[in-house]
Parts: sequence; structure tokens; C-alpha cells
Amino acid sequence: MAPRSASRAALLVTLSVLLTLALGFGLPTLLGVLARHCGFPETSVTECVVLSYLLFVVYVATPRIPRGLVEVKGKAVFITGCDRGFGHALAKHLHKLGFTVFAGCLYKDEDGEGAKTLEEFHCDRMKVVQLDVTSEEQVNRAVEYIRNNLEDGERGLWAVVNNAGVSTFGEVEFTSMETYKQVSEVNLWGTIRVTKAVLPLIRKAKGRVVNVASMYGRMGNALRSPYCVSKYGVEAFSDCLRYEMKAWGVKVSVIEPGNFIVATGILTHDIVAKTANKLWNEAPPVVKEDYGKAHFEQHMALMRSYCFSGQREATPVLSDISDAVMSKRPYTRYNPMEPYWWIRMQLMTHLPAAISDRLYF
Repeated sequence: MAPRSASRAALLVTLSVLLTLALGFGLPTLLGVLARHCGFPETSVTECVVLSYLLFVVYVATPRIPRGLVEVKGKAVFITGCDRGFGHALAKHLHKLGFTVFAGCLYKDEDGEGAKTLEEFHCDRMKVVQLDVTSEEQVNRAVEYIRNNLEDGERGLWAVVNNAGVSTFGEVEFTSMETYKQVSEVNLWGTIRVTKAVLPLIRKAKGRVVNVASMYGRMGNALRSPYCVSKYGVEAFSDCLRYEMKAWGVKVSVIEPGNFIVATGILTHDIVAKTANKLWNEAPPVVKEDYGKAHFEQHMALMRSYCFSGQREATPVLSDISDAVMSKRPYTRYNPMEPYWWIRMQLMTHLPAAISDRLYF
């Protein structure tokens, strides 16, 4: 491991030096050329550098520029995965903003806590529906309920937020095909299934489709292949749908959250332990022998270390989804994530793989 770490450190230092040289010499030279071209004295280059930096700081520090808001009154939103996490918090948030919320809950018929909490609103604008996104029957039943309970059926459904999702981990050779299918059945096929079912209502409203993907829908990572595969699919589906829906006046946005493990409670020590036992017990004998228990335990320790990582509040995600639903000109993609993950995503998606691989793997 030592040579690999040394080469990674050397590469990072090299990139830092090159960036420093580019900013230190290239930027002033470029600004000098622009200053001469515009008729300004070359002595203003230093001021231009300072001004450029200040503009960058202002850009980073300034809140999102308002792009106009739609009228909320009379509009309805359908959210999947409202038992807990982002979906549960979003249902409350959009209801507070004045939307009629159809909250799809997997455990409504089992008196799940999340569904009961939302039902306790006792408000005509908060409607909880039973929804398993992997069930064609339940999806169609939920959409029929929505159609029959819209305040104005002629206006259609303003937005659908495909939030329902599951996550897991494990190296490829330890992960069963059944696990790959189960994760994609919820994250990818569930998103497509729900979207296709509500699109006639969304098109009627010239509304919004908001799909919750992940930063792992844009970049891969070790131990996360089932999740990455499903979220990459959500990204591709959203892009294709956006091209098709432009003619109908429907906006399609993708939300790419970073690390919100603490905020959502999606990963705990109990979950890691249960998943680890399943991975090891179900792995083929040759895989156990080749990888070894020590290697396996090292990776499981890494997953346990993630249990208390990430942002503690879901506010950035709620804010971005709300903007996608309410803004007259929503963005195509939203990146609610910490700076480290945003930088990593940019490097992973823009640098040649030979470089990004050495930086992170």
C-alpha cells in the first residue's frame, strides 16, 4: 500500500503546483491581454485578479438567485418513500408551503410510524396512500386515488417526486444477483414505474418530474456497485425523459444528494452487521478463500466508520427539491452535498480516469 499512497500524494502535489502556476502566471497574463484589448492600462491587471477572486467568492457565498416561483395554491404533489428520511420530511415541508401532498408510504397498511405521523395532520391537503413502488398494482391504485382526489382534475398533478429508495453495500463478488435485482427494482424500476403511471396527469398540468438520484449516480465507488448501478440508471432515465417532455412543457430535474447518512439513518451499526453476515455467509467458497476473512473484515470496519458520517440535517436536500418543484425555471441537476464530495464528483466526471483513479483508488 505504501507505493500506491506515495504515488497518490505525488500526483496531488503535482496537480496543486500546476494549478498554482496556472493561477499565478496564466490568469494575470490572460487578464493583461483582455485589459489591453479593452483599452485598459496593464497596471489594472492586479485589480482584475482581485476582482475576479471577489466575484468567485461572491458566487460561492451568494444564495441561489430567485428565478420566479409558481403559484402554490391548488397544486398537488405526489411523493414516494414517505415513511422516513427525505420523503417524510419533504411531505411535511411541502404541506407547510401550501401544496396538497399525496404521501406514498410503504408501511401505511401496517400502521407504520411514518404514515401515522402524517395522517395525524388531519388535513385535506395531506393524503397518505399505501405504496410499494415495486408493485404495479399498488402504483396503479395510488395513481387512481390521486386522480379521484385532485382538487381540480382538469389541472392535473403538478409534480411527482420519486424519492423511494434502498441502499446496500458489498464488493461485487460478495454481492448476489438477487441483491442487484432488489436494489434496482426499487431505485430504478420503481422510479420508472411510478413516473410512467403519473405522466398523463403531469403532462396535463405542464408540471414537474423530480427524481432523487445520488452523487453515486454520477461516479462509482468500491463496495457500492448495486446502488451505483441503480442510480446511474435513474440519471439516464431522467435525461431521456427530459428530452421527450420538453415538447409538453414538463420540466425534469435530478437531485444528487451527497453523504446524508446521519440525517437519514440509512446506515447503522446493526445494518452493517446484518449485511456483513449475509455477505459472508452467502459468498461462494472460492471467494471466501481468495479474499480471506481479514480483507472482508477490513472493508466492513470501513462501512461501520461511515455510520456517523455526513451532514446531520436534510435541509439542503429539501431546499433543492422545493426549488425544483416551485421555481419557474428549475435546474436540470441539483447537488446538495459537502464541498469535498462536490469537488470529488467534478474530478471523477471530468478528469481522465487514469488521473482520477489514482487520486481516489
